Amino acid sequence: MAEHTSSSITIEAAPAEVMGVIADFDRYPEWTGEVKEAEVLAKDDQGRAAQVRLVLDAGAIKDDHTLAYTWTGADEVSWSLVKSQMLRALDGSYRLASLSGGARTEVTYQLTVDVKIPMLGMIKRKAEKVIIDRALAGLKKRVESGHDAGTADEAEKH
Repeated sequence: MAEHTSSSITIEAAPAEVMGVIADFDRYPEWTGEVKEAEVLAKDDQGRAAQVRLVLDAGAIKDDHTLAYTWTGADEVSWSLVKSQMLRALDGSYRLASLSGGARTEVTYQLTVDVKIPMLGMIKRKAEKVIIDRALAGLKKRVESGHDAGTADEAEKH
């Protein structure tokens, strides 16, 4: 398997609350920064997203791609690229670990990106690290600020 980049962060919330934000793709444009559109194309037999189309604008990288999601229990989700304009591969995962008796969650994000244009491995790893760090910081801020599916109007006021 190709080299990957990973990083972890601790969030002051229960794993179920964190996974609830991760699984709410429709709200990604509200907190991720790079995701401008998110559309769930298919769901699994438990009603979770199985395929999601994402429109990204990360400065130098603008892309419209579709990812396939696999949910493992209540504490892990992984994805792989189905189709893309700019990417050859985009494989990643969020793994959640309960801390402090369930009051806190350690989130580990792992990512492998391969672009269709030639890019040095060192630059690719740096890009992966930036993507991961921004995603984890955004996730932490979103969860800890208490924005859930029921408080969208409140989120728009800030």
